[in-house]
Amino acid sequence: MKYLDLTYANHLHTLKLINAEGDNTFTTAVMEEYLLAFERIEQHRGNTALLITCDHHKTFSTGINLAWLQDQDKAGRQAFEQAFNRVMCRLASLDVPTVACINGNAYAGGAILAAAADFRLMRADRGRFCLPEVNIKIPFTPISNDIVHLLPNKQALKTMMLTGVAYTGEECLARDIVDQLHPQTELQQAARAMATTLAAKDRATYTAIRNGMREHILQHLETLNAPAVKSIM
Repeated sequence: MKYLDLTYANHLHTLKLINAEGDNTFTTAVMEEYLLAFERIEQHRGNTALLITCDHHKTFSTGINLAWLQDQDKAGRQAFEQAFNRVMCRLASLDVPTVACINGNAYAGGAILAAAADFRLMRADRGRFCLPEVNIKIPFTPISNDIVHLLPNKQALKTMMLTGVAYTGEECLARDIVDQLHPQTELQQAARAMATTLAAKDRATYTAIRNGMREHILQHLETLNAPAVKSIM
């Protein structure tokens, strides 16, 4: 894969974002790599977990590549939206525990991606978590809205969605946007330790419990997977 690197060791799958120089932004090709990675993980037999990480000094992901999207025709934009929605729903309902290691800025779609994970660990000294859609004039779709509402603090979420404020790691921890905060030198190790612990959980039981709290996401995924009905007119 060109934009992501999926590895497996010690019962843990690690998905590294490797296009940090391009801010790990999203295009249809990137979304297809996420879906391919999810398929490989789901084909794995036995208990495991997924750690999403990036070792860049500044950026986790800044979401959609807006310059690229503006160059797409209507069909291209629709194809991207479908792929984006599918990635977020697949991640939120993946049949393994998921941990996002936020090493730097997580903006827009990058923050939505992190929100879809079960747990989030963030760097303490650098990086912001931001939902700037109100500032960039891109309303939340029903699916992206439901994904960000997986975050537990609804007051903080309302503030982020309606003002576009960018929160530091300390502000995120205080508002339950992330589960843990660590210095850069300890972040990767802490995230891997959490994911390794979760990888020991019974996969089917974990998924049933987690997805039982996310039935609306499963409904979205069912709609996305339904075959298109061709008009006879």
